[in-house]
Amino acid sequence: MKSKLQPPDTHHLSAAEGWLELGNYHEALAELNLVSSGEQERLEVLGLRWSIAAQLKSWEECVGIAGNIIKLAPKNVFGWIHRSYALHELKRTSEARDLLQPALKRFPKDDTIPYNLACYECQLGELATARDWLHHAMKLRKPAELKAQALEDVDLKPLWTEIQGM
Repeated sequence: MKSKLQPPDTHHLSAAEGWLELGNYHEALAELNLVSSGEQERLEVLGLRWSIAAQLKSWEECVGIAGNIIKLAPKNVFGWIHRSYALHELKRTSEARDLLQPALKRFPKDDTIPYNLACYECQLGELATARDWLHHAMKLRKPAELKAQALEDVDLKPLWTEIQGM
């Protein structure tokens, strides 16, 4: 296990987080790039780099970063979910679905995985499968909470009428 991140890298990471919160993504990235090269592959650095790239809509970069996270920490759900999310943003929804499905066995209690699979299946026109995934997600999260989210998610728009009745 790697030791704790040390100054000045901790300062650069904090500053990058601050810039991200302020919406200045280019400054956040510049600050993150000041973290020493030996620490660039840390999960907290990669996670923040993914978030910045997502704000910049650099989805190809997001796929690569999430792939690195999966290699470094396959037991961390972040990489699995965020790689597929980025692929979906790139209109590679079938690939997003296919690469997220193995995560179900690794993270059986995570409601985001079946929820995202429902979104992907819905966008692929597989409404029956999307319904099944949505019901699965509802077993893992408060149904009212999930229903409210689903009714705002344009990926699930083809099912909105049904979701309202759930």
